[in-house]
Amino acid sequence: MKQGQQVTGFETVEHEADLCIVGGGLAGFAAALAAARRGIQVFLMHDRPVLGGNASSEIRMCIRGAQKRNEQETGIVEELALTNIYYNPQVNFSVWDSIWFGMVQAEKNITLALNCSCMDAEMDGDHIVSVTGWQTTTQTWQKVRSGLFADCSGDSVLAPLTGAKWRMGREGREEFGESIAPVKSDSHTMGLTCLMQIRETDRPVIFRRPEWANCYTKEDFQGRMDLSGPEKWRDSNFWWMEIGGTADAIKDTETLRDELIKIAYGVWDFIKNSHEVKADNWDLEWMGFLPGKRESRRYVGDYILKQSDLSTAAPFGDVVGYGGWSMDDHNPKGFETKEPPTIYHPVKSPYGIPFRCLYSVNIQNLMFAGRNISATHTAMASTRVMATCGVLGQAVGTAAALAVKEKLTPRQVYSQRITLLQRQLMEDDCYLPGLLLTKSEFMDTVTITSEDGNTEYLTDGCERTTDGEEHLWKAPLGTEITAVLDEEKKVEAVTLIFDSDINRDTWGKELDAYRRYPMKCHVYLEQQPVVMPETLIKAYEIWILEEGSWQLLKKEKENYRRLVKIPVGRRIKAVKVVPQASWGAAEARIYRLDLAGTDKN
Repeated sequence: MKQGQQVTGFETVEHEADLCIVGGGLAGFAAALAAARRGIQVFLMHDRPVLGGNASSEIRMCIRGAQKRNEQETGIVEELALTNIYYNPQVNFSVWDSIWFGMVQAEKNITLALNCSCMDAEMDGDHIVSVTGWQTTTQTWQKVRSGLFADCSGDSVLAPLTGAKWRMGREGREEFGESIAPVKSDSHTMGLTCLMQIRETDRPVIFRRPEWANCYTKEDFQGRMDLSGPEKWRDSNFWWMEIGGTADAIKDTETLRDELIKIAYGVWDFIKNSHEVKADNWDLEWMGFLPGKRESRRYVGDYILKQSDLSTAAPFGDVVGYGGWSMDDHNPKGFETKEPPTIYHPVKSPYGIPFRCLYSVNIQNLMFAGRNISATHTAMASTRVMATCGVLGQAVGTAAALAVKEKLTPRQVYSQRITLLQRQLMEDDCYLPGLLLTKSEFMDTVTITSEDGNTEYLTDGCERTTDGEEHLWKAPLGTEITAVLDEEKKVEAVTLIFDSDINRDTWGKELDAYRRYPMKCHVYLEQQPVVMPETLIKAYEIWILEEGSWQLLKKEKENYRRLVKIPVGRRIKAVKVVPQASWGAAEARIYRLDLAGTDKN
């Protein structure tokens, strides 16, 4: 279908939105929630039956992000993690899909179109007017007119449809002064992987290799799978079953998928039948037939993030997100070479990511988040991991809401309202390296007291441990915190940020990337349910002082959120917070208490 061509033969369903998002992985998901919660109408178009992208049950890649202690992502990314632990302690992938679905369904400002592939874009000069997707289940065209568009599709599907500038492949070393880039530019990317999930049973399980599957020997796994002990192989999640970096990561996907399935079944045959390892009681529970992609098209924004920005943690005045994963640059030859499958080049963590990397340099109303942001191949090797993508998605959604309400383009948000955007992100529990959330004018009229604990931490604008300082109000459970206004005023909402222990050990093991997102590729026979972080407040009460008497505003017995916003909408004199129980800790731990309001009636 050519750009702007009218579709015929099937019904066209038309929609109006403030923001249309293409792609429902973690970036698009976070963008949709952030924008909807800020009050604008969002249309979320996703080409699969479930949300989550590479993290969904269809691919099952583990979410990764910043690796160092006290640097883990908060905001919507943390909300998703905690919601999953609460509702899905058995870490079932079907329930995991429902977590994403339920969080989107809870937002009245989001219209969700699943099984809908973006096929066309209507342009007016350098502005997108509408996009049209084909929904396979209803056999209808879904046409969305919107003021702003966000491409979170991974493959940057709107780039060829709109004329937005993009790159694909590896830049040469000299273009951006990147020491780890190849000497000359090329079209190579990181490859694709079809993952598998295996389960331990209480008896031997037979596996017979299909005739079409590949055959492997011990030498084929050198540097990929640990075969030094009979059970060492179980430490792998098989990410190295990767090909396609020297092909076209978009056009060749179907052909690559066919070969990836042959590889995966061949790998499992080796594990089960080579007698090199101990796997008698392990069963192949699931095989992914949708490849997980690492890299394809990347948009060009007003700034292109590069290696030196990550290795030095260059400060950006327009920082709206951050990363902390290494520059994990996979060999484009993947499983087809004996060379190391990847090289982990260090970054200075956390490094900031500027807003200028999240909107198009030449299409005025196009934004993007995910692995397709404006970055070189080298920088993208770090920014591509999903928790980082989610942080950037929340930034895009928040920026879109600000742009809609103030009638700005994304570039104007950068030039005119970047400080407000950063403030809104921090208000929503997003960590921005180098910045602190300053007290509002309204909070300057509030005095916070408590019988125990350092109440100064509740308004210091830092919600994590930094330089050894916890920034936490800590006191025995049941200790009251009272926030008194200088006079009766209309309070719109009370915001609390509890301690969800971002360094938590969900599995009872030492720190690793599974701690916060415990969806796993191996299911052990004696596997225990995951548990809520002990430090998180489970039960609390909120009281308000209205016309001289205390009234109960909110009583919560099963809290599983780190960020809690309680609407008030009344003129009051004071607020009292009473943390009554945690998920296991002996003390109450709270990072922030904030009142939002106005002097007006």
